[in-house]
Amino acid sequence: MTALRSRLTEADVRRLVKSTDEDERAAAAHKLCRSMDQAELSDEDRAAAHKILRLMAQDAAELVRRAMAVTLKASDLIPHDVARRLAADVDSVALPIIGFSPAFTDEDLIEIVRAGSAVRQVAVAARPFVSRDVSDAVAEVACPEAAHTLAANDNADVSERALNRLVDRFGDGPEMVAAVAYRQALPLSVTERLVELASDAVREHLISRHAVAPETAIRLAAHARERATVDLIDQAEGEPDLGVFCARLNARKALTASVLLRGLARGQLAFLEHGLAELAGTPHSRAALMVHDAGPLGLKAIYDRAGLPPRLFAAFRAGVDTFKGMQAEGHDTTGEDFRQRMLERFLTQRPGAPREDLAWLMERLDKAPEPMRAQAA
Repeated sequence: MTALRSRLTEADVRRLVKSTDEDERAAAAHKLCRSMDQAELSDEDRAAAHKILRLMAQDAAELVRRAMAVTLKASDLIPHDVARRLAADVDSVALPIIGFSPAFTDEDLIEIVRAGSAVRQVAVAARPFVSRDVSDAVAEVACPEAAHTLAANDNADVSERALNRLVDRFGDGPEMVAAVAYRQALPLSVTERLVELASDAVREHLISRHAVAPETAIRLAAHARERATVDLIDQAEGEPDLGVFCARLNARKALTASVLLRGLARGQLAFLEHGLAELAGTPHSRAALMVHDAGPLGLKAIYDRAGLPPRLFAAFRAGVDTFKGMQAEGHDTTGEDFRQRMLERFLTQRPGAPREDLAWLMERLDKAPEPMRAQAA
């Protein structure tokens, strides 16, 4: 061990083996590890170095073991058995080795991921290179922090299946959506899912950097708006003051014919009353009387005053009539069962309009600029 001995002194080895002071032994461990890592070792020298490392790995002092783990975290000098021993140590010793050591096999890293420690999963996911098999394990079982770390690690080989699994598990969080979206390469299937989930800024990035047609982006964005609209309507049902709620919607130009018609189709007649009152600038009590007018003119008058598209009036008329008919039949007008029945009957009873026409009109209204909505007839 000529080359090795030139870098070490007997005093260093003696301090490592015999000193009772932890700080002294840790300093000796650091110096020995650095010297061994920098030396050009023969096979005989390497075998001797491994004996010294095994001795350090068994030291009772955490400080000594940590000194070795930090100094040699990315070195190929640490043998496999020592790496596994350190990976099972306390976090201060294990994390540097788990995060960098080339001594581990994929099976070792998958075992660490499946053991369930969040900080160790993160360390695996952040490694300078993560193989496809290890990425699959992280995507399948790891904690949110580790999954996000993997998604943001462009040196990780993440399969299409694993990317979709990350979206399945954590796609409701904007951090995960952004982390996946900003990867250097994405399969088309993943890109199209992200366009549906992403914010406007991330969506623009996806369209400009990845293989997704603008038409696809527009279609998926429309689906996202559809879900948002349904959420909005469901929110209306629980609002204590629908008048204030409709005023807020109108202030941001979200109180559209589309929203009101969707609400009506889900059996929320009170939402329609307050919405018409807000758009028409009339008290709710007067708007409600006109909506419930037994004659043919009341609903038409308040509808026209609200400035809603004439072409959609027949659909509103059919919706109100359907609601009243089911109410007269004794149906409980609260609850999800009524809303579903109302929607089904409404879609099949509107005279003179094919089922897909309503969806097309509402989509057009959602997309149209505000000045065009009044001309939708």
